[in-house]
Amino acid sequence: MTNAHARRRWFRLAPAFALCLGWWVTPSHLLARQQDTPTRVEELRARLARESYITPPPVIADLVTAPRQLNVALTQPSPDRTRFLKEHSNGMLGVKFFGKKHYYFAGLQVDPLANRARSLTIESTSGLELIDATSGASTTINTPAGTSVSAATWSPDGSQLAYIANSEDASHVYVADVATGRSRQVTRTPLLATLVTTIDWTADGRAIVVVLLPSNRGPEPTAPSIATGPRVRLWMDSVKSGERNWASLLEEPFDATLMEYFVTGQLAMIDVRSRKVTRIGSPAMIRSVDASPNGGYFRVTTLQKPFSYVVPFNDFGQREEIWNAQGGVLGEVNTQPTRVGNDTTRGRFGQNNDGPHRGLSWMPTGPGMYYLERVPSTRPEGADSAADPVERRGRGGSANRPDRVMQWLPPFGPSDTAELYRHTGPIAQVAFTEDATTLFLATTQSGTGSIIAVDPTAPDTRHTIARGRGYAPSFVGDGIRRGRGFFRRGGSPGDSLSFYQNPGAMVVRRGSHGGPVAMVSSDGAVFLSGTQFFRDWERQGPQIFVDKVTIATGDKERIYEGSAELSETVNTPLDDNFQRLIVTRESSTTVPNAYLVDTQSGTTTQLTQNVDRTPAFTSLLRKRVFVTRADGVRFLVNLTLPADYVEGTRLPGMLWFYPFEYTDQASYDRTLRTENINRAPTSGTRTIEFLATQGYAVANFNPPIIGEQGRMNDNYVSDLRMNLLAVIDALDRDGYIDRSRLAVGGHSYGAFSTANALVHTPFFKAGIAGDGMYNRSLTPNGFQSERRDLWSGQKTYLDVSPMFYVDKMQGALLMYHGMEDQNVGTTPISSIRMMQALRAFGKPSALFMYPYEAHGPAAKQTLLDLWGRWTTWLDLYVKQAQEQKPKSVAVEGASSPAP
Repeated sequence: MTNAHARRRWFRLAPAFALCLGWWVTPSHLLARQQDTPTRVEELRARLARESYITPPPVIADLVTAPRQLNVALTQPSPDRTRFLKEHSNGMLGVKFFGKKHYYFAGLQVDPLANRARSLTIESTSGLELIDATSGASTTINTPAGTSVSAATWSPDGSQLAYIANSEDASHVYVADVATGRSRQVTRTPLLATLVTTIDWTADGRAIVVVLLPSNRGPEPTAPSIATGPRVRLWMDSVKSGERNWASLLEEPFDATLMEYFVTGQLAMIDVRSRKVTRIGSPAMIRSVDASPNGGYFRVTTLQKPFSYVVPFNDFGQREEIWNAQGGVLGEVNTQPTRVGNDTTRGRFGQNNDGPHRGLSWMPTGPGMYYLERVPSTRPEGADSAADPVERRGRGGSANRPDRVMQWLPPFGPSDTAELYRHTGPIAQVAFTEDATTLFLATTQSGTGSIIAVDPTAPDTRHTIARGRGYAPSFVGDGIRRGRGFFRRGGSPGDSLSFYQNPGAMVVRRGSHGGPVAMVSSDGAVFLSGTQFFRDWERQGPQIFVDKVTIATGDKERIYEGSAELSETVNTPLDDNFQRLIVTRESSTTVPNAYLVDTQSGTTTQLTQNVDRTPAFTSLLRKRVFVTRADGVRFLVNLTLPADYVEGTRLPGMLWFYPFEYTDQASYDRTLRTENINRAPTSGTRTIEFLATQGYAVANFNPPIIGEQGRMNDNYVSDLRMNLLAVIDALDRDGYIDRSRLAVGGHSYGAFSTANALVHTPFFKAGIAGDGMYNRSLTPNGFQSERRDLWSGQKTYLDVSPMFYVDKMQGALLMYHGMEDQNVGTTPISSIRMMQALRAFGKPSALFMYPYEAHGPAAKQTLLDLWGRWTTWLDLYVKQAQEQKPKSVAVEGASSPAP
């Protein structure tokens, strides 16, 4: 659906929406009373009724607009690891950027004037800077005036930096000389940057591979002035296809025509020095491209027609092929038809987890590519699997079936393959050394994870680098994985010892051909980088570590361990012996900064001078409070109080929450094991704790909804009541809140839960709900972790839908919603209809619909307006609330005073 179509639909709804708003959207001149001094309540109501952008209290405005982007994080090293790239963010952009004309094509957002993805228009950076890895000295890259910058990419030797410069009507590639900082334009023809928004270098650094606007491209197609027929939707077979509510789907043939126009581009290789353009094949709908190191072959994925009216563009048919320099197709990697309904391959195109060419990548040296595949079965058709030696080695089902590493050689025909190594079980990831003589395997079999080193020419000799029950082996490094990278959220099932004794992830680096290779020391060792967690996480923060493991013997030596009083992250080793590394350090009271650490001498040099950009937020008082429900379930609440809070003072309260589903207490507890007490407080533009500057006690938490697997939401309403009552009772008992002046709020699923809190409990004077869904019959094929559809879980769907209980709502509900919300479960019509229902029952309510915004506001004016409405709403309905004598209210077997 195009942006124009979306706007026409909105304007058709506008009259009904205006009626829903009721008295408070009346023009302000009609609200004026015949008196000289309006009351405080009248002032607040008039402010809410204003149909232009408003602003919040100054301290919140300062927190929202704080220049967080000025702080530096050293996370993008050059291939030679002598410099880091710093991208200067534009900061908060205004509505003039978000409001620039754009189209939606089944989830793809396009800036048609500039022929690029809308994200390059609204999310790009303002400039580039290089920071020396040992001194912290900086060099500014001279980027063209009047442009924003995106996709900055190091050349393989680190001497050049290519980037896309985005002007108002075009995107071009520039290449900067790292030594001088001077840039020059490389492309004469503008990019088509709608699907391919990155730059690919050849290994010698002489050329880049991009997608250009096609030659002789005609003008943008225009929509027929008169409809050419009905909108047709057919489903002619009996296969079930339960689709989620995908946003901005294509709706008519013209949408598909327009989309094809904006995604059809010319693949080209451009000589950086001479600017000579070599066009590769004919224009095509190129989804992605990955050039071979020598620039002679290209791995290309293209969209395939017909397009679909029922799924987003990521699920359209795609074909992945190997092309030669003339654009000829040499081999097919994968073909995927349009994926609909319960297709298990959805969202995984290119990963080929269960098919051929799994993990396909270019060899780090030498010709061709490598990939993983299952060892073919040797049993005759119809024979018992017990007779198959391959099946016997892989006992335990297909998840334990042996894999092998294959090499695919030019010219990439079906028979141009060779087996490099055959393993006894499944392989999750592989990494070669730079010379491709040693292969490292990350493998898990029967619950035990290992990283193993093998020489493909002597496959029977294997060396174990790391091993552990419940261990999730992986490789970590630039372009691979950052962060913890070892165990999935919550770790292995149960509170196993292996979680607290994890070996870490093996470190890889960028190879000379651009791809990842194992980092091997001069004395034949590799490195494991990890985080040590502790059971007593409330008192002992996680500690990073780096272990050196000798490949031949497996001997392990710890060469670096982080401080117990700081939160640290290993950014980048500056040499293959890990003698110097960059770490980021922070504490509960200091912001993150980068340091150069010499592991031999133990000396440390601070490289960045980041400062606290939000001192009014940092100075707030913070507490961790564990609360226990009536049924014994215990969970964590993060409480934030004003900086000058006096113990025992009861404040108006805001409970901001987002529930998650669990099967038991233990599964909830596991999510807390990676909490870090040494992290500095961080904030964004919608951090609810900003309300503490206005005198509120702010409780932020993720309460558990606990039940049988697949049926947790059967307990949603009762658990919601118990969760909220437990929090209120605990904060009331400790003297933090005035329980007669409480608000509740949340975003997305938290908004849904906020409306439920107001209809199922009597605790709150007001609620704030953003981008929510309030009627689960509008998400009939599942939501959150709920996998039953409306017809198999009808009672639960209805019970959890606050729309059906509007008549019981207590408290004034403020809703906000992005008019271009693309989230699968929160169509804006939900808020519009909820507002209509609230008005029908005379419930105090408001709905603010923000133009150009998606699932979460981003424009500067929107965010400031949002906070202006929030604080006004809470002033009106919470701070202005009169003290009332508490009365006893029974909630799930417990009694509690209520407002």
